[in-house]
Amino acid sequence: MSGSLPPPQPGMAGLQRRVQAWCDAEWGGEYWPPLGNLARLIEEVGEVARVINDRYGYKPKKADEPAQELALELGDVLFTLIALANATGVDLDAGFDAVLEKYRQRDARRWR
Repeated sequence: MSGSLPPPQPGMAGLQRRVQAWCDAEWGGEYWPPLGNLARLIEEVGEVARVINDRYGYKPKKADEPAQELALELGDVLFTLIALANATGVDLDAGFDAVLEKYRQRDARRWR
């Protein structure tokens, strides 16, 4: 069922369209329902935490544990977050812009 993905487009909207196109081609719609995506997101964030803890923390991996690539683990988080946004009708560009404005106002004089 592998269909071609649309070309990269700027912004989160472009990423949302690319993920949706892949989900449509491979799964005929949404990747997983919202609660499944949420559970998967938590799992993927845990894998990022494991890589960070191995590299920078106090719990290195055992010798027999496979290496994990941080970029791939972050990519898994991003994909799953986008799939969750798509499944719930969230515009990530609008949400991200609102968060940046919130931080701009809240932190305007925080460290000055």
